[in-house]
Amino acid sequence: MSEFSQVVTTTDSAADAERLARGIVEARLGACAQIVGPIRSVYRWDGEIRVEPEWQLVVKTRTALVPELVAHLTARHGYDVPEVVATPIVDGNPGYFAWVRAETE
Repeated sequence: MSEFSQVVTTTDSAADAERLARGIVEARLGACAQIVGPIRSVYRWDGEIRVEPEWQLVVKTRTALVPELVAHLTARHGYDVPEVVATPIVDGNPGYFAWVRAETE
């Protein structure tokens, strides 16, 4: 298993994305959270196809913290069923990973 993961979620405003990102970093559940957006998301909800602007958070963290980060996001998110997806990081800059480790301990 990879020591590090990238966790992605989306939300409906830049302000909410920043609120979630700050909470993650303050809680040391992620070393950083990048906010990307707006993006356009196309999805089905309540039986209809929707196209909405969203902001994406991309969080770098230790894999051991993923369950706690998922719980943190789920509890603080404004969506009924928030997207929270974790992907293992297989390789990268060792110096960057040392920084991620230090910021999440």
